[in-house]
Amino acid sequence: MGLYLIPLIIFGFIILISGIFTVKQQTAAIVERFGKFLSTRSSGLHFKIPVFDRIAGRINLKIQQLDVLVETKTKDDVFVRLKISVQFQVIKEKVYDAFYKLENPHDQITSYVFDVVRAEVPKMKLDDVFERKDDIAIAVKQELNEAMVNYGYDIIKTLVTDIDPDMQVKEAMNRINAAEREKVAAEYEAEAERIKIVAKARAEAESKRLQGQGIADQRREIARGLEESVDVLNNVGINSQEASALIVVTQHYDTLQSIGEETNSNLILLPNSPQAGSDMLNNMIASFTASNQIGEEMKKQNAKKNLGRKKPGADQ
Repeated sequence: MGLYLIPLIIFGFIILISGIFTVKQQTAAIVERFGKFLSTRSSGLHFKIPVFDRIAGRINLKIQQLDVLVETKTKDDVFVRLKISVQFQVIKEKVYDAFYKLENPHDQITSYVFDVVRAEVPKMKLDDVFERKDDIAIAVKQELNEAMVNYGYDIIKTLVTDIDPDMQVKEAMNRINAAEREKVAAEYEAEAERIKIVAKARAEAESKRLQGQGIADQRREIARGLEESVDVLNNVGINSQEASALIVVTQHYDTLQSIGEETNSNLILLPNSPQAGSDMLNNMIASFTASNQIGEEMKKQNAKKNLGRKKPGADQ
């Protein structure tokens, strides 16, 4: 008799065990009795009536992400592919709707994404698509929220994660960008060159100014030295003309000596005969004398003119 009870006990134990089940964290289990919805079970250990009750399915309550790739045309007739990432979650209070109302929620969400993107992007130019991608994401989120909340889904976030125009369009955009950068680089190089030219011109001007000042100082010192030399010679009984002749001859022979010391010199002194110093002095004296005579003659003429202008006034 006991042998016949063993199979019954084992069968009963199996039936009892089949009535025990567990539900993982962030998961909901749907229990049906004879094919009709009975209850929703959350995470933990649960019991059901064997044979009569069954677990119809389980729903993930975690935040999920669905990536949708949409190809559409922009306002300026450029085909572009957008990758839309939709983050969604089943509402705990609406597990029944999420399980029974939608056969395939991913397909449903994908359809809405296609509809919204192909309605929004054709209103924008390609550059605007890049700049206003957040507007596209917001429009997709609003449309999905309105549609999916009735099915027990909450749209957490929508992101436009990639914008991929046609390859030829990208190459053209890269060429435009490169040309723009080359233009800016050329402008900077031209500005730098202008600054260098201005700085060089200022430096040359300053150099010439200082050079002229140096030459003027040199000539002033030479004149002062000649004046002192003439005074010294006058003190020893040599008159001004003889002193001037002596200085010119001395400078003449000093120049010839400096030329002889430089083997690679390109300097040529003309004339260079012994009489050259005297000739140079006579020419200088004649030039100064002629200049003085011209100056005296011009003074006399100016005096006559001024006198002629004053006589009518005196008669009156």
